[in-house]
Amino acid sequence: MSQTITDIERVDEFSGEDSSSGSIERFLTFTSDNITFGVSTNNVIEIITSYKIRPLPMVPDYIRGIINLRGQVVPVIDIRLRMGRPLLEYTDSTCIIILSIGETSVGITVDFVAQVLDIDREDICPIPVSNRQELSSSMIHLKDGSVVLFLDCEQLIRQY
Repeated sequence: MSQTITDIERVDEFSGEDSSSGSIERFLTFTSDNITFGVSTNNVIEIITSYKIRPLPMVPDYIRGIINLRGQVVPVIDIRLRMGRPLLEYTDSTCIIILSIGETSVGITVDFVAQVLDIDREDICPIPVSNRQELSSSMIHLKDGSVVLFLDCEQLIRQY
């Protein structure tokens, strides 16, 4: 089963929110290790489930392997392992988000995808110093009290 970002955006169009303002950007939110992350929908190609990841020898453990996505070989990074957390068995809600980062396509495994949010860039602030700063440099506090860390896609692929 595969779900494209256009399917998600179509659902979100009925939220009644106006994202036509120049300072509003859409972010796909997902959870990994009980941490909510956001990634710009500009980087998201699609969301897929139930794909066989083929392991590769002699790569860092957070690179789970590769998938063949319609003839394109895409490396898959487990965000949980990339943060130095232990590997958990994948469940029915585990999915792979395919990202376009520059000229590179990469998949990231996440615990589950939450929603698409329209976020005013002016509300985004730098993240306090933490051990996750290498993957995220900014964050936002939502009205419901939750926090979203924004994934730094360039940094994600910089070291692999």
